[in-house]
Amino acid sequence: MQEDSEFIRHEACPHCGSSDANALYSNGNHYCFSCQTLTPADGQEIQEMVMPKANANFLEVTPQAFGKRRISEATSKHWKYGVSEYHGSKVQVANYYDDHGTLQAQKVRFPNKDFTVIGDLKKAGLYGQNLCRDGGKMITIVEGELDALSLSQAFGNKWPVVSIPSGIDSAKKAIGRSIEWLSKYDSIILMFDNDEVGQAAALDVASILPPNKAKIAKLPLKDASDMLQAGRTEELINAVWGAKTFRPDGIVSGIDLWDVVTSVDERASIPYPYTGLNEKVGGCRKGEIVTLTAGSGIGKSQLARELAHSLIKNGETVGYIALEENVKRTALGLMSIEMNRLLHLQSNEDVSTEEMKEAFDATVGSGRVYLYDHWGSTDSDNLLSKIRYLVRGCGCNFIVLDHISIVVSGLEGGDERRIIDNTMTKLRGLVEELNCGMILISHLKRPSGDRGHEDGAQTSLAQLRGSAAIGQLSDIVIGLERNQQDKDNSNISDVRVLKNRWSGDTGIACHLAYSVDTGRMTETYWDDEDEVEIDF
Repeated sequence: MQEDSEFIRHEACPHCGSSDANALYSNGNHYCFSCQTLTPADGQEIQEMVMPKANANFLEVTPQAFGKRRISEATSKHWKYGVSEYHGSKVQVANYYDDHGTLQAQKVRFPNKDFTVIGDLKKAGLYGQNLCRDGGKMITIVEGELDALSLSQAFGNKWPVVSIPSGIDSAKKAIGRSIEWLSKYDSIILMFDNDEVGQAAALDVASILPPNKAKIAKLPLKDASDMLQAGRTEELINAVWGAKTFRPDGIVSGIDLWDVVTSVDERASIPYPYTGLNEKVGGCRKGEIVTLTAGSGIGKSQLARELAHSLIKNGETVGYIALEENVKRTALGLMSIEMNRLLHLQSNEDVSTEEMKEAFDATVGSGRVYLYDHWGSTDSDNLLSKIRYLVRGCGCNFIVLDHISIVVSGLEGGDERRIIDNTMTKLRGLVEELNCGMILISHLKRPSGDRGHEDGAQTSLAQLRGSAAIGQLSDIVIGLERNQQDKDNSNISDVRVLKNRWSGDTGIACHLAYSVDTGRMTETYWDDEDEVEIDF
C-alpha cells in the first residue's frame, strides 16, 4: 500500500471471509481491516500487520497484550491498538479511521490517564467503525476504547463493537453523526458506564436512534473493561443479549406485561361499613381518589369520619387533614363513632375517663391515626408536602382531605378553577406515586331551579364546584342527597354513586340514617313506595 494511493471501494476478503472489510486502493493493492492482510497488486500476500498512514506525524503503533486489562495480543492486533513513544513517554494509542479506511486520528493515552489527539477526530467515525460490516443483526456501542476491546474479545472479536471518540457528554453528537450507518443494524445496543451519568446518556442517545432498534444494556460492574478484568465474561455477553428495548417514558410493550397481569393484585379492597356501597364500588383501595360531595350540612364530613373509622378498625393507618376544624374536633369525631355518642356535645360528667380512654386507644391513640394541626386554607404545594410526609414518614395508607375548596380559598388573585385543576392534577399524581388511597370532600354548585341540594335535589358530576377536574381525576364520586326540611325523613340520606371507574355501576347504592342522639350514619333499608323504614 502506498501513502499516495486513494481508496476505491470495500470488497470481500478471500482470507478471512469478511464481506466488506477488504479495501481496494487506486494502486491495485488490497488491505483487509479485519484480518490485517495486505495483498499487493501483483497478488503476493504479506502477512505482517500494516498500519496505513495518512499523515507522517502519526505514531507507529506496536500491538501487545495488556495483562492488567486481560486484553490479548490478538485483540490488540485486530483493533490496531497498541503502544508507542510520544515525547519521551510510553503511551497507548487508539487509531481512528474514516469510512474509507484511512487513518484520520490517533487518541494517545498517557500513564496518568490523560490523553491527547493527533489528527482530527471529527474526520473519523466511531472507534472501531472501520472493523464493522455495513449493517447486520447487532452492534454494541460502549464508552471507551478499552471497553470496546474488552467486549470485542468477550465475543471472540466476531461481533461488531464501537465506542464514542470523546467523553460521554459528546455521545449524542458523535453517534448522531454516524446514525445513518448505525441504522443499517437491526439492534443498536448501548452499553455505557453503570453510573448516573452513563445511564442518563444512554437514555439521551436512545431517543435519537430509530424506533425499536435502540436497546440499553445494564452491567453489574462499572463497564466492560471491569467485567473482563473480573473474569465475568459470560455475564458481559449476557448483558448484551439481555439488553432491553428502549421506549420513551410511559410506553410499555404488551409483550412485557405477562408478569404484571398474572401477579396477585396488591390493591386489596378494604370494605366500607355499608353493604350497598360495597356492592356498587367494591370497597376502598390504595391508588384511588374517592370524592364525597353533597350540599351544605348534608353530612359529607360525618360520612368521611365513618369511612375513616372503618379503615382504622380494619387495621389501616389513616392521615386526616380537616381544614375546617381543629384536631380536637376531628379526634372527638372519630372517638364519637367508636362510642356511639356525640362527645363534643357531652359534658365531662356524662362520660367517664375510662370510657374516653378506651375510645381514644381504639381510634386516635391506636398509633394508626395522624392529623394535620392546621386550620384554614393552605397552598397546594405545602399540602402535597404534608401528604407525602404522612404516607412516607408516618406509614399512612389512606388520606382524608376535608375539603379541596378551602385549599384555594385563602389565595388572593388567580382563577379558582385553574388552581383547583392544578391541585387535582398534583393530587392524582401523588396518589399514583405514593400508592395511597384518598378520601376527598368537595362542595357542590347550586343546581338550577328553585330546589337546592339542602331540599333534596339530586347530585351530579356537573355540579362539582370549582373545576371539572375533580370529577375527571377521581376514581369514585359519591353524592349524598337529603331533604333537610322533610318533616318525617329529614335524617335519611340517599347515597348516589356518580362515577365508578372500578366497575362502572352507578346510581343509588344505599340509604343512610343519621341519629341525632349518637351522631352515627348507619345503613337503613328503605321502601321507596311506602316511605317507611323496613329494617335496620
